[in-house]
Amino acid sequence: MEGYRNILCAIDFSPYSEAAVERAVALTRSTGAQLTLLHVVEFFPEDRSNEQIAPEDTDPVKYRMSRARAKLAEQARFLGEIEAAQEVVVSEHSAKYEIVRFGEERKMDLIVVASHGLHGISALLGSTADGVLHTASCDVLVARSGA
Repeated sequence: MEGYRNILCAIDFSPYSEAAVERAVALTRSTGAQLTLLHVVEFFPEDRSNEQIAPEDTDPVKYRMSRARAKLAEQARFLGEIEAAQEVVVSEHSAKYEIVRFGEERKMDLIVVASHGLHGISALLGSTADGVLHTASCDVLVARSGA
């Protein structure tokens, strides 16, 4: 088996995505691959928490991008000696579509996603992990968490 050179870890900042980051970091350490952390801002998500809604006088896209970049930077600080690229994508498409598109565009060898995310276990079929698993052209690791 050829080792991984480029690993993409898609995170939504939920407790579940911590397991995905841990697996991606472990693989990065053991293979020497480059790690990219990706967060997709779904511009029109079906259900948004109040903390994702921009204040009245703020552009919603800029607000969500700023928050996502800050959270990615915070996540990257906990990676230790691992250097990770940090990407935020704003999309009118679903996260699963953007994760696969980004992975193919950047020639990723492996995509790591959490088994559940901010949508929880409410949607097993049609979930982000399921969509990535069935449409990505590269290997996909679905990380389970006890969260």
